[in-house]
Amino acid sequence: MHLSGDEDAVAVDGDHRVCAAIAALPDQTTMHGWVSRFALLADPTRLTLLLCIHEVGEICVSDLAVAAGLKDSTTSQALRLLRAQNLVSAHRDGRVVRYRLADPVVTDLLDRIHDRALEHADRVSAPLGAAAVTPGAARGSRPDASPR
Repeated sequence: MHLSGDEDAVAVDGDHRVCAAIAALPDQTTMHGWVSRFALLADPTRLTLLLCIHEVGEICVSDLAVAAGLKDSTTSQALRLLRAQNLVSAHRDGRVVRYRLADPVVTDLLDRIHDRALEHADRVSAPLGAAAVTPGAARGSRPDASPR
């Protein structure tokens, strides 16, 4: 088992699977970045704020607090942490500070979560026997209708 570094290790399903699994692991710095992102996303308040920002593009603290059903102070505190970790960025528009997503990896992940949630909602709300909705239909495009 040359990649495991453990001469006494015994692979149950063959050496090639173990080596492939080990080779797929990122370096420690990349792994730490993933762990940090997932830790931030694991908090319901922060995830709610990120989903709201994801939906509208950019938004001020007060509007974000209303949308998320939170106090301004709770929203500001969560945004400070998200900003410190570079998940969101802020820019001043006159006297208003607006927040937007800043991490392309998190943006992509939220895109995928959003798309899957729409697909699931369409499947759950579809009447029994109805045709499955295509992924493109989830974003508002009309599925091709069969001529009657």
